[in-house]
Amino acid sequence: MEYPDAHALPDVEKTAGTVDISSRSTSAEKVSEPVPPIHIPPKLARWNQRIENLSGLEARGITRVLPEERHAASVLGYVQMALLWFSANITANNLAVGMLGPLLFELGFLDSAMCSVFGIFVGSAATAYMSIWGAQSGNRTMIVARYFMGYWPAKIACFLNMVLMVGYGTIDCIIGGQILSAVSGGGMSIIVGIVIVALVSWIVAVFGMAIFHVYERWAWIPQLIVLFILVGSAGPSFVASLPNTVEGGAVTASRLSFFSLQLSVTVSWAATSSDFYVYYPESTKRPLVFLMTFTGLSLAFILVNLIGIGLASGIATNPAWDAANQVSSGALILAGFDGLRGFGKFCGVIVALGVISNNIPGTYAAALGCQVLGRYGKMVPRYLWVCAVVLVYFTCAAAGRDHLYAIFQNFLALMGYWVMIFVAIVLEEHLLFRRRPGFDWTAWEDRKRLPLGFAALIAFLAGWVGAIVGMHQTWYVGPVAAMVGGADIGTWLGVAFASVLFPPLRHVEMKKFGR
Repeated sequence: MEYPDAHALPDVEKTAGTVDISSRSTSAEKVSEPVPPIHIPPKLARWNQRIENLSGLEARGITRVLPEERHAASVLGYVQMALLWFSANITANNLAVGMLGPLLFELGFLDSAMCSVFGIFVGSAATAYMSIWGAQSGNRTMIVARYFMGYWPAKIACFLNMVLMVGYGTIDCIIGGQILSAVSGGGMSIIVGIVIVALVSWIVAVFGMAIFHVYERWAWIPQLIVLFILVGSAGPSFVASLPNTVEGGAVTASRLSFFSLQLSVTVSWAATSSDFYVYYPESTKRPLVFLMTFTGLSLAFILVNLIGIGLASGIATNPAWDAANQVSSGALILAGFDGLRGFGKFCGVIVALGVISNNIPGTYAAALGCQVLGRYGKMVPRYLWVCAVVLVYFTCAAAGRDHLYAIFQNFLALMGYWVMIFVAIVLEEHLLFRRRPGFDWTAWEDRKRLPLGFAALIAFLAGWVGAIVGMHQTWYVGPVAAMVGGADIGTWLGVAFASVLFPPLRHVEMKKFGR
């Protein structure tokens, strides 16, 4: 399957002087609750039309992609699924996550590697499961969420996902800025690097799906080459025998916390993974979607995390690396190329620009989330929301450029809690209540045909209660986490609370309301 030329598709988003924010669907879709269109001044409408007619720009927002608008399946299409996720995650920001095993959780090389690999496997499986809905439904992930959580409760998940994607955009910009600054020997400010990463991400995300897929199809090649060069250059200084520097029960707590962090980073894509498959045909095989998504994610995350763990392990025996780490994680990555001189700096630039591949899908998904939140948000074109999202994370990156580890520690694990709770609810709704009746994907915007969401909302909030009592953050330690030696078990308690409560509540909801 070749990736769609968004400009060549029937443009169901454009109108002359009004924007119909009900469903903007063709006659193939039923709408039982139309919403009055919002009037837009003709001059503004013409200006918007002129921009959307730019060659290659995707005008479509969250409107469902109908079966007749999809593209034919092919072997290349399935391969591209794996390449997309491999390209988007074989990046420096994920490499920096691996460093946290030895540096933050004080684990040895072996323990860090094992926790990383198994955490990545679990997170990749959850994200791969959520990716199967894009081709089936033609809907974006946060639209699909309405079928599992209800029209209004799904907006909570949508907002949290937007925060998550903006957070990762912030981290990507900081990492890229740090490396570019280190390459210049400090002569270039980190902010200049942040501007470069944000600007390129903005350009690709504005044009949308077609250019995005072309970019991700090839961006992984230089990244993979320079990472292999990094292994060859820095590998001799990796300390594979590095022991744990914590003892007793603290070892178990650190293992579980780092495992949960790795899971949280990988599963963070779960709430966006269907977004990039909506142009695939309905006949797309779900097992292959799962397998290719899982493969791309897990291979990328495992490779870069093991390199990150290796770099962190070498700090104890390599004074130059220790000094570089005192500057920034980006400087430590560049220090791994020491000995290659000018070519090493060139490799550092490639690594720095690689974070753009990770930043683009998050930017794209966050902009779509702005449209999902409400009818007035949907009225604003997708490309304008992209501009707003980029401006927000650029500002956050500029303000937080000296606090990267704090952002990693406090933000990533915290945001991972809700994603796993969300996935647990989706899985139970799918397997326990929707295996036979299935889904009417034409009802994506009809509140009367979507679940009310009472059960999902209560289970989701209960899951957050479990997460709070089990979390271990620098600014808060839950009572249950304190009882088990400080291990962060918020993810697991959150999933358990939600999983136990949702089935009986959903049964009552369906019996009383019939949907």
